[in-house]
Amino acid sequence: MTTTKNLSTKTIGFTHEDFEKLLDQYDYHFSPGDIVAGTVFSMEPRGALIDIGAKTAAYIPIQEMSINRVDDPSEVLQPNETREFFILTDENEDGQLTLSIRRIEYMRAWERVRQLQTEDATVRSSVFATNRGGALVRIEGLRGFIPGSHISTREAKEDLVGQDLPLKFLEVDEDRNRLVLSHRRALVERKMNGLEVGQVVIGSVRGIKPYGAFIDIGGVSGLLHISEISHDHIDTPHSVFNVNDELKVMIIDLDAERGRISLSTKQLEPEAGDMLKNRDAVFEKAEEMAAKYREKLRAEAEGKPLEAEIEAPPALEEEDLAIAAAEE
Repeated sequence: MTTTKNLSTKTIGFTHEDFEKLLDQYDYHFSPGDIVAGTVFSMEPRGALIDIGAKTAAYIPIQEMSINRVDDPSEVLQPNETREFFILTDENEDGQLTLSIRRIEYMRAWERVRQLQTEDATVRSSVFATNRGGALVRIEGLRGFIPGSHISTREAKEDLVGQDLPLKFLEVDEDRNRLVLSHRRALVERKMNGLEVGQVVIGSVRGIKPYGAFIDIGGVSGLLHISEISHDHIDTPHSVFNVNDELKVMIIDLDAERGRISLSTKQLEPEAGDMLKNRDAVFEKAEEMAAKYREKLRAEAEGKPLEAEIEAPPALEEEDLAIAAAEE
């Protein structure tokens, strides 16, 4: 036995230094940003050691284990588990790399929300906090912001915490870490599924501004611009309406992308100025006038002239639309 061992050692001549050189020769090169497979080598109180094939076990701190809060490493990792890890930093003075699962989850979450935005999907999320500017939610683990102008509710923002809201995407920008959503757009789109241009609906005046009145039509708000109230000149909508007035209005534009509904009573006037002089006549003849309006739209689409022309609604100035969206 002794002779064989000595002969074997002498023949092979494989020393500890030779073994280190061999390891160096086959050592993998790891760089920050790489995604590698690793196996949990040892669980630590505030992290875990991971075998990724390097000479020294890599380390993942607890704060890098998930996109969500983690109180104990065992919530995410188990001994001998193999999974993907993101190399977060280069080797320290001890030759140890720092890893992250959280970074992989962020990358995949942004990829998912970009896909959802492309599909113009409606998502749901619970409000976890509010601030002066709006409300905060989480989408695919990412923090999202709903501006106050895009929260369509009469409740105080503070009362929204814990509520589950339907939302549409307004901005998805991973580079700037901006995820902006709209509750108003989601509600308007849902309501729009049952609405069409030329349709007469009943609503109540929710708010009055110098440029027009906001009309609540079944839980969503439409803008009755001052130019669409009457054929006669109007100095201010306050001279025509009061808050909570009930009106018949006609839909003249549906903009699902911006979450806007434009309304008109002018197009329902049997005679110019009736909204100021004889509002009851406007409401009595609303369906008849709306039918004429729809006939005009069909004729325009087919390129046919009409004997009696109905005035088409003017395009609203972009400045008016921007102000309306911000103040609604």
